Amino acid sequence: MFAKTYGATTMGVDGVLIDVEIDAAFGFPSFEIVGLPDAAVKESKERVRTAIKNSGIKLKQEKITINLAPADIRKDSSGLDLPIAIGLLTAYGILPQTRIEKCLFSAELSLEGRLRGVRGILPMAIHAKEKGFTTLFVAEENVNEALLVEELTVYAIQDLAGIIDFLLGRKECSPAQHGTVKSPLIDFGSDDFVDVQGQFMAKRALEIAAAGGHNVVMVGVPGAGKTMLARRMSSILPEMIPQEALEVTKIYSIAGLLQNNGGLITQRPFRSPHHTTSSTAMIGGGSIPRPGEVTLSHNGVLFLDELPEFGKSTLEVLRQPLEDGAITVSRVHASLTFPSRMILICAMNPCPCD
Repeated sequence: MFAKTYGATTMGVDGVLIDVEIDAAFGFPSFEIVGLPDAAVKESKERVRTAIKNSGIKLKQEKITINLAPADIRKDSSGLDLPIAIGLLTAYGILPQTRIEKCLFSAELSLEGRLRGVRGILPMAIHAKEKGFTTLFVAEENVNEALLVEELTVYAIQDLAGIIDFLLGRKECSPAQHGTVKSPLIDFGSDDFVDVQGQFMAKRALEIAAAGGHNVVMVGVPGAGKTMLARRMSSILPEMIPQEALEVTKIYSIAGLLQNNGGLITQRPFRSPHHTTSSTAMIGGGSIPRPGEVTLSHNGVLFLDELPEFGKSTLEVLRQPLEDGAITVSRVHASLTFPSRMILICAMNPCPCD
C-alpha cells in the first residue's frame, strides 16, 4: 500500500518541504530509504522500527521503500524520523490518510518512541505556512519556535503512541497556545555601556558607529579597555524590529544554538571568534553549508580581538559580507546565500611587542 506524509529540512536559512513517499509491498523483507539521505537519515530506519514496536504496534515484515522527494536535495535532518513513522503506519492501514493531510511532522524519535527536538524548526514552520499547511507536530523542546509563526496549529505530543491515539480519535489533545515567547536564554556576553567610566573619545567613536552602522578599529596598549568597550557595543544599538528578530532567530535555530524551549531572540548578537578561527568557520561552509560567524553576527556585532593574529585568508573573506551584507557559499551539493549585515569591531595593539 502507498502512503504520503510531509516533513521538512533546511537549506541555508530557509526551510524546504520534503515529500515522504512510502510503499509497503509483498516481497523479500527490506527497508530502503532513497532520495539522497545522509547518514543520520539512513539510520532512521532502525529508530523508526524500534519506536513503532515499543509503541505497542507490530508490523508485518514486507518490502518497504521510502522516497524522500525532491530527490536532488540532500536530506540531513533527523526530524524526518516522525514523518517516516507516520507514513509507514499509514501505508500499513493503521492510520487514515485523510487525517494527515495538510499536516507537517518534524521530530526525532527515541527508541522508546519519545519525540526529541531538532534544529531549524522555525524556518520549517515558516515554509510550511507558505505552502498552505495548517498543522504542525513537533517535540516539546521546539514548541516555542513553532509558535512564532501565526496561523499554524501546533501540537507538542510527547511520544509516538500519543500521536497515533490522537490521529485515530482515541485521545483529545489541545494545541499549544499561540504567542510570541521572548527568549533571554542566549548570553551574548554583552554588558551595559552605561558602566564605562572615562574613555570619552572611544565612547564617542562607538556611539557614532552605532548610529551610522560604521565599522571600528581600536588601537591601544593591553589593558586600555578595548575589549571591555567592544563587549558593550550591543547595548547602545537600537532594538531589533520584529523582522530582524525573526531573521536572527532563524539563523540560530538552523545553527542549533537555541536552547531548549527558546523563543524569539530580541537581543542583538555579539560574536567574538578566536584568532585561530578558519576562513570556513568565519563565512560558513561544510558539505551542506552552515552559517558561519559573519552570519551568526547578522544584525549585531562581530568583534575581532587581536586583529593581526588572524590569518590573512580569514580576513580576506570578510570583504564580500562587509560590502554586500550577504555571503554566498558554493559547495558540490548546493550554493547558498547567507545574510551578514553586521558592525565589525576590531582591536589591536600598537606593535607586536605589546
